[in-house]
Amino acid sequence: MADDLATLDDVIRHHLHSDVVLVRQVAEYLIHSGGKRLRPLLLLLCTRALGYTGQHQHVLAAVVEFIHTATLLHDDVVDKSELRRGQKTANTLFGNEASVLVGDFIYSRAFQMMVSVNDMRVMTVLADATNVIAEGEVLQLLNCHDPDVDETRYLQVIRYKTAKLFEAATRLAAILGGLSPEAEAHLAAFGGELGTAFQIVDDILDYSGDLNTIGKNLGDDLAEGKATLPLIRALQQADPHQAILLRQAIESGGTIAMEDVAQIIHASGALDYARERAWQFSHSALAHLDAALPPSPHRDALHQLTKLAAQRQQ
Repeated sequence: MADDLATLDDVIRHHLHSDVVLVRQVAEYLIHSGGKRLRPLLLLLCTRALGYTGQHQHVLAAVVEFIHTATLLHDDVVDKSELRRGQKTANTLFGNEASVLVGDFIYSRAFQMMVSVNDMRVMTVLADATNVIAEGEVLQLLNCHDPDVDETRYLQVIRYKTAKLFEAATRLAAILGGLSPEAEAHLAAFGGELGTAFQIVDDILDYSGDLNTIGKNLGDDLAEGKATLPLIRALQQADPHQAILLRQAIESGGTIAMEDVAQIIHASGALDYARERAWQFSHSALAHLDAALPPSPHRDALHQLTKLAAQRQQ
């Protein structure tokens, strides 16, 4: 996929250009920030697997990446994050105001680009996805500092905030490839299940990763009062004394109790449980993938990517 990704980078650079200096500075910083390009890669692999020969796949892959990037800019401001992908966040370098406004610029540029495809279904999928992602951000905010968040509420946030854009990426490929409604539903479900597995692993790494590997500060979720799956499972398995400590850590946020919380999580088997849940979602994703696409080297690559997402260390 090297040629496709190189073309994607060219499209991204072209459409992020602005005559406003600060917009260019922040945009260039984002381009070189080392993102995985996972969501656009899914779209491109799926279109290749479908034999699509049109001209829209790279523009839509860039749109998906722009929507993702805009949400990250806004996320980092809300979460007061200082590190992402091992580098200082844009809000740390350029300030909250610049990050929010450039995020708005990237969102609006994405909508300009999707209009250029001139396909109402494409615009509907992306408009709906962007709206659902925004709802997910608010849901996550409501869940912060709430020790009664359970796995159902946790997964709802993931489906809205993370999985929806994965689902949109694979559904767009299905639309471009002219799949039947049934096959399109399977390919969209593949993206959603993969996105869910990906986010669960991300939350596991917040308690088990290495700063130099995952590129963010460990314990960020706890510091923000987020009850992610490892913490939710540990709370279910905790004795009364441990439960009090975990609930207080969620309610207060911060990292003062991080060492004690991490010890309880590791001892409870919560990380193994969360990893197993990620595997379950990845296996479901593969079943949908095989129902949607015929065998091909590109489908094989999608298989490998799905397995990697569930066992990654960064």
